[in-house]
Amino acid sequence: MKEEKQQVIQWVEDNAKNLSDWNQVIWEYAEPAWREYKSAEWYVNKLRQEGFEVEEASGDMPTAFCAIWKNGEGPVIGGYAEYDAVPGNCQAASTVKQPRGDLSPYAAGHTDPHSALGIGSLGGFLAAKQWMEKNDIKGTLKFFGEPAEKLRGSKPIHAAKGYYNDLDAAISFHPFYMIPLCNTTRWDTHCGAAYSVMYTFTCDSPETWQASDGGSPIPAAHAGIRAPGATDAVITMYTLSKMNREHMLSNNMGASINETILNTGQATADNIPGQMGQIYYFIRVPTVEIAEKVVQVLDKNAESAAQSSHCNWERNWVTKSRPGLANHTLANAAYKNLEVAGPPSFKGKAIDTAQQIQRNLGIPEMEEPYLEEIEQLISPKAAETKMRNELPAWQEHFTSDDYTEYCWHAPTVRLYIGRPMLKSPSGYFQYPDWVMNALGGLRECIDPMIMTASETVGMTIIDLLKNENEVLTKAKDEFEARTCGGINGESWMPPLCDYEPPIHYRWPEYVTTKRGKDHWIIP
Repeated sequence: MKEEKQQVIQWVEDNAKNLSDWNQVIWEYAEPAWREYKSAEWYVNKLRQEGFEVEEASGDMPTAFCAIWKNGEGPVIGGYAEYDAVPGNCQAASTVKQPRGDLSPYAAGHTDPHSALGIGSLGGFLAAKQWMEKNDIKGTLKFFGEPAEKLRGSKPIHAAKGYYNDLDAAISFHPFYMIPLCNTTRWDTHCGAAYSVMYTFTCDSPETWQASDGGSPIPAAHAGIRAPGATDAVITMYTLSKMNREHMLSNNMGASINETILNTGQATADNIPGQMGQIYYFIRVPTVEIAEKVVQVLDKNAESAAQSSHCNWERNWVTKSRPGLANHTLANAAYKNLEVAGPPSFKGKAIDTAQQIQRNLGIPEMEEPYLEEIEQLISPKAAETKMRNELPAWQEHFTSDDYTEYCWHAPTVRLYIGRPMLKSPSGYFQYPDWVMNALGGLRECIDPMIMTASETVGMTIIDLLKNENEVLTKAKDEFEARTCGGINGESWMPPLCDYEPPIHYRWPEYVTTKRGKDHWIIP
């Protein structure tokens, strides 16, 4: 191993306790999309302590940031942290099912976990920074805070506002989440398009419904006919869209449409019609064209639901995210560094903890309780071959994640590292969700992944900054070829975001009132 990469590995080893502690902080905050105030503040303060210049609330997003550290003229390398948690997944770092502290079990918790995603990436950038300082390597590190990833929130906005335009390359790390994408990099089949839309129904003129009581919005003696209202509109929209699902997507592809109801009736249970209701749809499909067709059907359903319920309706964008773009040069370079770092290894206390979980679930404990794949490497091409076995030949993109926004502004690698997951004993089909969530907060279980990620990210930055190395030049040439001319080239896809940050909706969050601190609410 060359000395400069050994410097990165040594920095990670020397700072292992810090990286572990930092992950615990973000994991315990567990703030949901667009409401990650403490998490963003922590990153901003930490990066400033490390010498970065930090723009808070970048892109007009209160919980986003853009941090820059520059050491003379040279390539600009981008990366990012995510830190949003998922409502309904409040799990303690424990070997039994229980919420964190005094929180509701329906509060937010880290699932992927994004806490370790952010710290694993940050560790790599800080390790590379110390190497740059020690050896006076020229270049710029640009590290973003990307909130609301579960909603594909910030990256389309950062992209549209020009934050990625000066990048020469970008590194996207994510904990493993589906076999065969474990301890590898994506090859050809990158994530697809993601669209999400908010439909709002309002019953603004209930008095005009049949006018059987002289036009009053409140029928006399609460016994007359009233307008259906916004609650009925939301339920009708929900039902229509479920009925039409097979008429929106082909059965011959991997895709999904999910929905959640944000507001219904504003707590009206009297004889007053529901005044406002909202339903939110999330669409994961291979292409932008398919996403557009889905939204066309949803719009028709919204119109029908509104007419039948005596409501007005409007559709607002929450997400328009592009599909990904491959870069074999960077995929190879990052994978070679992963080979140097080696896959995560789960030993000692990590095994004891896993066995304790198995005992608490009443299943036989295993000598080797962890899934084999999370401790093994798989080459990008081999992973690609296995993934393609599940997809039709025409489908070029699969699943969704908005790292894809970086792909259209600079060569980008998508790196996966094995996160702790347990094997199922014979006859035991699947672990409950809380087990995976808890493993992301237990130090002995999640730390090996963080260290491997930091080492791999840091070494890949070295490859991109070394003057004598051709990795960056080849990666940029490949980007130019795939886009037929780079940014604004014939095959380049411009940002789709034409909306303001959707931060004003009543997203779930923690609030402090006279009744107590950090109460979990769905407004």
